[in-house]
Amino acid sequence: MKIEYIERKTGEVKEEKVPGKVFLQWIYGNRLGKLTLGTLVKRKWFSKLYGISQDWSFSKRKIKSFVENQGINLKEAEREKPGDYHSFNDFFTRKLKKEARPVEQDAKTLVSPADGKLFAYENIDREQVVQIKGLSYSLAELIGDKTLAEVYQGGSKIIIRLAPSDYHRFHFPDSGVMGHTKEIKGQYSSVNPMALEKIIRLYVQNKRAVTKFRSQNFGEMLYIEIGATCVGTIVQTATENQPVKKGEEKGYFAFGGSTVILFFKPGEVKIHKDLLEHTQQGMETKVYMGQGIGEKPE
Repeated sequence: MKIEYIERKTGEVKEEKVPGKVFLQWIYGNRLGKLTLGTLVKRKWFSKLYGISQDWSFSKRKIKSFVENQGINLKEAEREKPGDYHSFNDFFTRKLKKEARPVEQDAKTLVSPADGKLFAYENIDREQVVQIKGLSYSLAELIGDKTLAEVYQGGSKIIIRLAPSDYHRFHFPDSGVMGHTKEIKGQYSSVNPMALEKIIRLYVQNKRAVTKFRSQNFGEMLYIEIGATCVGTIVQTATENQPVKKGEEKGYFAFGGSTVILFFKPGEVKIHKDLLEHTQQGMETKVYMGQGIGEKPE
């Protein structure tokens, strides 16, 4: 399976470099692979054990080849050399220089909370929220709150999928106040498109964290982080019930691919047209933290 996306900065159609692609194809497209997935790969202990191994010093030996194979620009990072990191997870959760991700400052602009591939939807049905074409889930199941899900009926949704090569810290898309974060236990399936096409209600099954974020300009939104294979930890670095500024860090994912999902109430945001059009074409759009992705309706 070839995974293509649109690079927003240039408009080019590119193919994603997927680490472990052959293994993923076997896991999600082979009968024996699917059995291995169910008994081993998506289990908590597997992801936790693998995550721990990425904290060991010997794991830093693979940083250089990973950077070269994935085309990662380490000049953007606070520590620019592979040898500056103590382990692979230390590199994976790297911080970037502030100037590497300028944040759109216009108060009426919603910015991307993370680097990744984006899908965007308007007028969502809370009972059939799109996971990928042909598959859906209910918002109530995703957040564990049927009453809260009702107020997002007809609203908007933005999904940002973080591949292993992406910058894995996530930020606030607007200024406001971060409410309580509810953690929901679950499995650790991959969020790669190969898995999304095969596993019904994948987002509802995986480990996730749900936060109410009281935004200054886009109303109260739901900010959800979803873990994946080998993501043993979703870390919240921001403090609950404290004011934050647009672009400030909210937290980070430990090793592995991951996903951030934002839900908006009806009439609170106007998502940029190109992102909606690409989604309708079935194409993800590569966006970067701080880049404008929507506007406050007039």
